[in-house]
Amino acid sequence: MNLKKILIAVDNSTCSEKAARVGYEVAKTFDAEVALVNIIEPVPANVNPDLTLAPVFLEAYDNSEENSHMLLKEIEKKYGNGITTTYLSVIDSAAHGIIQQSDEYGSDLIVIGTYGRTGLYHFLMGSVAEHVARKSACPVLIVPNKYEEKD
Repeated sequence: MNLKKILIAVDNSTCSEKAARVGYEVAKTFDAEVALVNIIEPVPANVNPDLTLAPVFLEAYDNSEENSHMLLKEIEKKYGNGITTTYLSVIDSAAHGIIQQSDEYGSDLIVIGTYGRTGLYHFLMGSVAEHVARKSACPVLIVPNKYEEKD
């Protein structure tokens, strides 16, 4: 397997931190570069009576973009160890955004964490990791939330 470009999907959760750690370890092993992707889920826009978008929506987006960039910077600082890293922040639904960014980046592998939810929640909400694994053009490494690094 020739891995030169690894896309790591992150959000602000412990399972995505585990995925980032594993993704960077794989990148180091294969001397690959990394793209960290954070999807900003669209906020339903408030429409004013005069049919213009409320300023709240634009402000929320600006904050999200800034927060996303800070998150990606923090993840790289924590796990990057000098590995070439690209930041990708986009407004989209999680699974679609990850797949689209992977295609545009030319990923050889996607690394994503999963909460491991089951039952009704999983049935109603589905799993982003599962959806990405089904639709992706490249292999997907799913890191479970229960994963603990062994020394």
